[in-house]
Amino acid sequence: MEIAALELNNEMMMVLAILAYTVILFVTEVIRIDVAAILILVFLGLTGLVPDNHLFDGFSSNAVLSIIAVMILGAGLDRTGVMNKVAGFIMKIGGKSEKTVIPVISSTVGGISGFMQNVGATALFLPVMSRISAQTKIPLSRLLMPMGFCAILGGTITMVGSSPLILLNDLLETSNRSLPPGAETLKSFGLFSVTPIGIVLLISGIAYFLVIGRFLLPKGVSHDDSSSLKSNDYFMETYGVLNNKKEIIIGKNSPLVGKTIFELEALMGNRIKVLALNSESHRKLSPSRKHYLWSGDIIGALGDNADIDEMVETYKLTPINGFKQFKHTFSESNSGLSEAVIVPGSRFLGKKLSDFHFRQEYGITIIAISRGDEIFKGEDMHTLTLHMGDTFVLFGGWRDQSGLGNSRNVALVGDVPTQQERPQKVPFALFFFALALGLVIFTDFKLSIALLTGAIGMIITGVIHIDEAYRAVSWKTVFLLACLIPLGYAMEHTGTAAWVAQQTISGLGDVNQYVYQLAIAILATIFSLVMSNVGATVLLVPLAINIALETGGNPALYALTVALGTSNAFILPTHQVSALIMGPGGYKVKDFLRVGSLMSVIFIVVMLVAVNLFISI
Repeated sequence: MEIAALELNNEMMMVLAILAYTVILFVTEVIRIDVAAILILVFLGLTGLVPDNHLFDGFSSNAVLSIIAVMILGAGLDRTGVMNKVAGFIMKIGGKSEKTVIPVISSTVGGISGFMQNVGATALFLPVMSRISAQTKIPLSRLLMPMGFCAILGGTITMVGSSPLILLNDLLETSNRSLPPGAETLKSFGLFSVTPIGIVLLISGIAYFLVIGRFLLPKGVSHDDSSSLKSNDYFMETYGVLNNKKEIIIGKNSPLVGKTIFELEALMGNRIKVLALNSESHRKLSPSRKHYLWSGDIIGALGDNADIDEMVETYKLTPINGFKQFKHTFSESNSGLSEAVIVPGSRFLGKKLSDFHFRQEYGITIIAISRGDEIFKGEDMHTLTLHMGDTFVLFGGWRDQSGLGNSRNVALVGDVPTQQERPQKVPFALFFFALALGLVIFTDFKLSIALLTGAIGMIITGVIHIDEAYRAVSWKTVFLLACLIPLGYAMEHTGTAAWVAQQTISGLGDVNQYVYQLAIAILATIFSLVMSNVGATVLLVPLAINIALETGGNPALYALTVALGTSNAFILPTHQVSALIMGPGGYKVKDFLRVGSLMSVIFIVVMLVAVNLFISI
């Protein structure tokens, strides 16, 4: 169908200006992307580009409510310990060589990612990977990237596996309202419409790491320790943290009497950390930095021997050979060093370490923070604005570390119990999960209604408590998605998407449909590397549909190419999954460039072939 050429008008120019501003905000991250999305929503309302009665449609949209339900369902399964049983099964059948472990891990995590958020699946399996690494002597850097990449690929197996695919049907519905006269209405995709494509993509990812990728992965260092708890050498080599502790008595003549722990650590240039305190026969692990020190108090200090000797001499302290008060406290069975990664939706995001009281709230001492190639210690880490993927090196009791894991603000990397499981709730969890999927597959209920049925069932039966359900939801993602949906509406209804499509077609010339699809797939890849995959999907789906209408292509197929193509985020650690594994795996940006570049090419080729082979609507 020939569509009349469009002239650029004032409304289109305003939409293009907001679109450019959106991309700039997302790329530079001068403000948080969810805040940027709210700002865009306000601009769209103030300019009148989106009518008032449609401006807040995103908050009640099928896609947003579906994503909330998926997050709650995934957290419910996690709470019952079902995933730990899956992990145990992996270790049983996976063997001890890379050639057998990688496909078992990758296929399992990929399959789970088809039904819960891939970031959640990755965070869930971080402790499992650490345990497998220790038992098989395979370096963690050899396992986490294949697992993470396949978690991303697994999100393409069903229409609830990733935010772009959940959003796609809503975008198709919006496009139907602005189709030209005589154009065929776009049909929505069913839950398993993309399953053949997702399975092929997942298999190609696993095959890539078995045949080529394993030669590109960083070698890493295997743990000599037979347990999954990292060795002292590991923390020294990776973070420059020496697990050297000393028990010290504060005498009545010490200048430290009357000073706080914060002042003591500051006087020593934060080269010393007070991990434990015994005061008036009251023993405490990770005492508050505000706690005052008095004559007769005993502290457990962490630091280099030379720094500890300097502190002892300078402040007239008495060191103790071995441990007397803290023998049980510092036992490896009760406490130790570990790693924790900040996850999406964490309350720590965008704030400074000094804004929180880890020792008081969690009984945890943060020793260092790792971000990419940088290690922050002392006051530098207390003034650092925290980002997703930042890795805490922490010390505390295993029970306290479990409490930190329960907060859902971080994912513990080591094999530390992360929660009190509810195995007695497994039947309820499986029933309501199956019920939700059954309603999606066999009824005409909206996706959001079907999934929320399972989620509320888990809450009512105590699989997951309502407060835990609220914490399980990444509200940042919810607001990002809800606020960007009106931008897609503006692009469609002002004709901006159609105008950009005409300019794109004019630039490409009269070429084969596969060339247009390739151009869209490359655009989706580029956008997903510099901004959120949700934002990329909202911006590109209207464009793709209009290109298809102009060239006689299949609009639904073009739109699906965008929703799948935004998962092609392997080249840089900008995807949430990649940011999550970067710290624990000890990866550098160059590692993602080396391994992810070829993976991206394979993804595009396999996706385009599979989409044209399996999609006919």
